[in-house]
Amino acid sequence: MANTYTQIHLQFVFAIKYRASLISPVWKKELYLYISGIVENNGHKLLAINGMPDHIHIFIGMRPTQSVSDLLQDIKRNSSLWINKKGFVKGKFEWQEGYGAFSYSKSHVQNVINYIHKQEEHHKKQSFKEEYLEFLKKFDIDYNEKYIFHEPQ
Repeated sequence: MANTYTQIHLQFVFAIKYRASLISPVWKKELYLYISGIVENNGHKLLAINGMPDHIHIFIGMRPTQSVSDLLQDIKRNSSLWINKKGFVKGKFEWQEGYGAFSYSKSHVQNVINYIHKQEEHHKKQSFKEEYLEFLKKFDIDYNEKYIFHEPQ
């Protein structure tokens, strides 16, 4: 789009269905590369990606050519298919419904990148649910506890 200039920085957070701890250190880097490819093939710029065995954080510079929901649907659908095709987990791998999307100004970009890169360290002190609720409160997002990521079964 000629004469369209944007600066949109978004962090996405989403979990594996029932918050099962299925992302193995053995193949997580390969998963992150695959998701990076999806982001970049959709015309966006990946700034950081990391997570834990039960959830993932993705930070991007987003182009206004696609909706957030379409991008997340593409990431979740294609990465699930890829994980299942590779046979990385027993049974069927699925991401949980829904996601968090949080926007940041240019001045916060490096702090968000650092935060995402330090996920393992961060989660020694705080659970995923505590982290997610903290995001919702920090960004003043109304939510229904019923729809917060389900605990593992």
